[in-house]
Formats: sequence, C-alpha cells, structure tokens
Amino acid sequence: MQYAILIYDEGTADPSTIPDDPAASQRTIGEYDAYTGMLRDRGAYRAGEALQPATTATTIRIRDGETLTTDGPFAETKEALGGFYLVEASDLDEALQLAAACPGARYGSIEVRPILDFGGSGGAAG
Repeated sequence: MQYAILIYDEGTADPSTIPDDPAASQRTIGEYDAYTGMLRDRGAYRAGEALQPATTATTIRIRDGETLTTDGPFAETKEALGGFYLVEASDLDEALQLAAACPGARYGSIEVRPILDFGGSGGAAG
C-alpha cells in the first residue's frame, strides 16, 4: 500500500528573513539525503519533493462559475506543508515507522496518509 508522508514545519509557513546558517543547512540536506537513501534501499521510495514556502502559494477557488485566486495558502497556520514523500509500506505500522525516521519529525510534524486506491485506474485522474 502507498502512503504520503507529509512534512510540516514552521519555517515553511513563515519563512525567516534571516539567512540560513550554511553549516546547518548542509547538515539538514545531508540528513534528508540519508533518509531518502534509506527509503530507496528498503524499496519503499516512490517519489518525494521539497516545496517552496507557503508565501509562494496561490490558492484557487471557483464560486458561482467565477475563478478566484488568492496569493498565499488557503488558511493561515503555524506550520505549513514543506515537502512530501510517497512510500510503499506493508501496512500503517510500517508507514509510521518510516515517517518517524524522517528528519522533519524532529522540528515539525509528519502527517501519514494512505493513498486512495481507485481500483487500478491509475489514480483519480486516470
């Protein structure tokens, strides 16, 4: 079964104007590289990406046939989605174990959500 590992953190919701410490940034990148490597080695990795901060988002709503766009995220929040992994796991327990190993769990929160199976149709749009 596939699961989305959704990585939330405060820095993505409200990015600091203070430049990152290069050593700390390199350490974090190294931790994520090692985590991605572990997922690949286990055969669990399906996809993953980091996202730009929530301040770069545009939200779209269609109301009464009119398309409305708003700069920024759907709602103000203390933490925002900063990235994700799509993993293959035998069950929720294994998915939670994989999520707990994610570096982001130490400074933000990780949401684990099963992928909805549309019966082999290739997904919602397939």
